[in-house]
Amino acid sequence: MATLINANPVVYETEHRHKHKHRRTDSAVDAEFDDSVQDAIDASEIFELIRNINDPEHPLTLEQLNVAQESLISVSTETNSIMVRFTPTIPHCSMATLIGLCIRVRLLRSLPARFKVDIKVTEGTHQSEHAVNKQLNDKERVAAALENKHLLEVVNQASPLVKHPPPFGCPVWPD
Repeated sequence: MATLINANPVVYETEHRHKHKHRRTDSAVDAEFDDSVQDAIDASEIFELIRNINDPEHPLTLEQLNVAQESLISVSTETNSIMVRFTPTIPHCSMATLIGLCIRVRLLRSLPARFKVDIKVTEGTHQSEHAVNKQLNDKERVAAALENKHLLEVVNQASPLVKHPPPFGCPVWPD
C-alpha cells in the first residue's frame, strides 16, 4: 500500500444543504431543456457541483477536507466566466493537480459550453501553485491528461455520477 502524503487530514463538518422542493410548472420544466434560455448560475450552484468530488487520497469529499469552499468561487454572468479556487490540505500536496483536474472535468461535464472556467490553487497555499495553475488552465495539457486511460479512470472515480443531474441540462458522462 502506498504511503499517504497527508495521513491525518483535518475533517470539517459539512452543511446539509436542502433545496426547497416545490412543484414546477410545465413551462418551467420546458425552459430547463430549452437551449435558447440562459440560466443564471451562481457560486452556490458551482459549489453544489464540486463539493462531493472525492479526494484522490482519502475516502472524504473536497468539502469535508475544506479543499472546496463556496467562498472561493466567483461567477460573472456578464462575461460567462467562473473562477474556482481550491485549497490543498498541505502546502506540498502532490495531489493538487489531480484535484484541480477533477474539478475541471466535473464542471466541463456539467456546465453549458458558454462558460470559461478557471481553476486555481488558493494563493499562498501550495509551494508549486504557479506550476499547478499553469497545468490546470492549459487546454492542451488538460486534453493530454484526459487521454491517459488510467488518469481518466481516477478522475471518473473521484467524480461519481450524481443521482440528480444538475439544473444546467444533461451532463455527458463516460461509460
